[in-house]
Amino acid sequence: MGAKPLRLLILGAHPDDAEFHAGGLVWRYTQAGHVVKLVSATDGSAGHFRLSGPPLAALRATEATRAATLLGATAEVWPFPDGRLEPSLALREQVIRELRQFGPDLVLTHRTCDYHPDHRAIGQAVQDACYLVTVPTICPDVPILRRDPVVATMNDRFTRPNPLRADVVLDITPDFDRVVKACAAHESQFFEWLPFNQNRLEDVPLDTAARQAWLAGQLAPHWAGYAERFRHELCQTYGDAAGHRVRYCHALEISEYARPLDPDERRRLFWFLPEPDTASAG
Repeated sequence: MGAKPLRLLILGAHPDDAEFHAGGLVWRYTQAGHVVKLVSATDGSAGHFRLSGPPLAALRATEATRAATLLGATAEVWPFPDGRLEPSLALREQVIRELRQFGPDLVLTHRTCDYHPDHRAIGQAVQDACYLVTVPTICPDVPILRRDPVVATMNDRFTRPNPLRADVVLDITPDFDRVVKACAAHESQFFEWLPFNQNRLEDVPLDTAARQAWLAGQLAPHWAGYAERFRHELCQTYGDAAGHRVRYCHALEISEYARPLDPDERRRLFWFLPEPDTASAG
């Protein structure tokens, strides 16, 4: 690849958030030779029913590395306590330093009206960092960015006070199995904690292959739900015929607090999407 690789940074709240909400985009980026880093703002030490504290945090960091590797990315887990994340100055400055040091072209995070307080906290911290990342007197130990990244929030199903606006939609149907495999690397979450939390622990198979198939059945309705919800946007992007064939999708809302996604930036960051004038061909 002759051009300089793009750099995608995902600032999630927990070690499995990036794979679940944006694994298809991560895989698309890394397969094209671009650089992707998945950050968990918390240590994941609260997400279990038997384990907690440092042992769980260590396990989840291992799972995060394994999952990121399956997608061709790298992972980093910050030490903020799981379930107790706040949009504090400490978190904001950690985000500012990460943005400056990594130098991303595109940043993904959670929306500030998400159901989970940790998700809301990191989303708020990223929003608050978007301007301050350019101010030299804030975190002066790290040079400012000379070019702001585009910032987007990842899909969720919540509608109060505002539903997600799908500015960018991505067909992840071809990447479904890969994303499921990456999620499955977070064994403590997808095969233990989440089924326990949903009173479905007894439904989880013991056999590894059966587990993978079971998880695919659990995740498919989530991503299929986004495809149905954003069918109009998918048809606008891919053309009517192709848009209706999309089974699973990710959707992103572009933040107005950072660099706008103008047509040139859209072509650069989402090079795999059809040009608007060719999408009608389906």
